[in-house]
Amino acid sequence: MGKERGSRPTAHTAPHAGMGIFGGTSSGRTKFLRDIYRDRYLYLLFIPVFLLFFGVFRYLPMYGVTIAFKNFRLADGIFGSAWVGFTHFERLFRSPEFLLILRNTVLLNVYQLVFGFPIPILLAILINEMRHITVKRTVQSLLYIPHFISWVVMGGIAINVLSPSTGIVNAVLSRFGVEPIYFMTNAGWWPVVFITVGIWKSAGWGTIIYLAAISGIDPQLYEASVIDGAGKVRQTWHITLPGIRSTIAILLILNLGGFIDLGFEQIWVLQNPAVRSVAEVIPTYVYRIGLLSMQFSYTAALGLFQSLVGLVMIITANAVIRAMGENGLW
Repeated sequence: MGKERGSRPTAHTAPHAGMGIFGGTSSGRTKFLRDIYRDRYLYLLFIPVFLLFFGVFRYLPMYGVTIAFKNFRLADGIFGSAWVGFTHFERLFRSPEFLLILRNTVLLNVYQLVFGFPIPILLAILINEMRHITVKRTVQSLLYIPHFISWVVMGGIAINVLSPSTGIVNAVLSRFGVEPIYFMTNAGWWPVVFITVGIWKSAGWGTIIYLAAISGIDPQLYEASVIDGAGKVRQTWHITLPGIRSTIAILLILNLGGFIDLGFEQIWVLQNPAVRSVAEVIPTYVYRIGLLSMQFSYTAALGLFQSLVGLVMIITANAVIRAMGENGLW
């Protein structure tokens, strides 16, 4: 039979007729190239910015990593310093201090992940359930404020509040007959203080992403669950958490990517010699040995090891998340 007059390809056959090498239709590829040609001068202006940002500020400085394999001296520079191979890595892995700082870094990161990661999720769910707009905005503002305070100020507040002589915490405990506790110089209490202060400063700000994810959930799902007799707890478990599961997965991958990279400011402000056995971590060790003692090659080897571990962690976490059916970073 002949082809009927005026017949058109169906919706299923039309896209496949012109598939191009980029996986889309030929018409879509033509439009893409036409748009590039139309904005060609803007793209030309963007090329120097692209080369400057990625070339000069991202890839060119990576040559400095070679000092981990050299006996770097300021007088000789990076190019003139002698190659020593993996000498600094051998020294690093044989050092008793390396095991100590690695243990402290991993433990504090595990504490942060276990106790700190769920808090913004819980706060976002609680804030989302608030119906009084004024109260909701007031609570959000109070939770966001610590994020904008520097760690120097936050550390000073924490030290004063926990002071055994003038701190409000010990003043309250003394009313119940409890002896003053030296929170900042006690190796057992210091990790608790570190995690608590970290949550206090960052948890409120972290709720912003989760609140945005919750706002994208279809309200009709909640309405249907109410008709079915579901309470707030069941709505949270069966609707809210599954609705923000992909966001939780992405942020978990990013957190695992920096698993052995604690923030220098927080540690440095709260750290003191009395708790160095539990508070000395990779960033502070690099500062103390690398900059103050000028052992640049040795700490560069440590920094390269830290970066490689972070890369392995983020790739592994992304693969696990994708195997669980969620969208990863790539």
